[in-house]
Amino acid sequence: MAVQVEDAEILSKFREERTRNEAFNLLLKKYQQKIYWHVRRMVIDHDDADDIVQDVFVKVWKNLLGFRNDAQLYTWMYRIATNECITFLNKKKQKNNIPLDEVSYELAESLADSTYFNGDKAQMKLQQALLTLPEKQRLVFNMKYFDDMKYEEMSEVLGTSVGALKASFHLAVKKIESFLLSKD
Repeated sequence: MAVQVEDAEILSKFREERTRNEAFNLLLKKYQQKIYWHVRRMVIDHDDADDIVQDVFVKVWKNLLGFRNDAQLYTWMYRIATNECITFLNKKKQKNNIPLDEVSYELAESLADSTYFNGDKAQMKLQQALLTLPEKQRLVFNMKYFDDMKYEEMSEVLGTSVGALKASFHLAVKKIESFLLSKD
């Protein structure tokens, strides 16, 4: 297994012009898959997720020299990825001039048809349940359940209080339970 490089080392190498590309490759190796799955759980479609992840890392490349270490590197990239997802979903809503619940229905359909989704029926039901949640609750649930983020980290990413995040997660869990119990 490859040795994980510390963020401080990546940032240090990125600041040096001669090692910048190497640093960015280390950053990609360390975080690309995590960012991909965060984005994928929000937008569902593999091709959309790929496009968004590419946009995220372009923004990371352009802004990494200005990164001030006032947050963890991963938290900062996660925030960029989250904003890109929200922008993408809002554009999809506006472009199609449809309400978000219909975007969620459309995403659920693409999930069912996806050749990239290889989960079992339980995973499929969970993903469909997640798509019934409002955007913010879905984000909070994904961050807590799949990424095992602490509420404090989520608060940094989303700019929301820990109390509000806990309430959102609790509501999301209740809605998911209710969805799963209503479907057999």
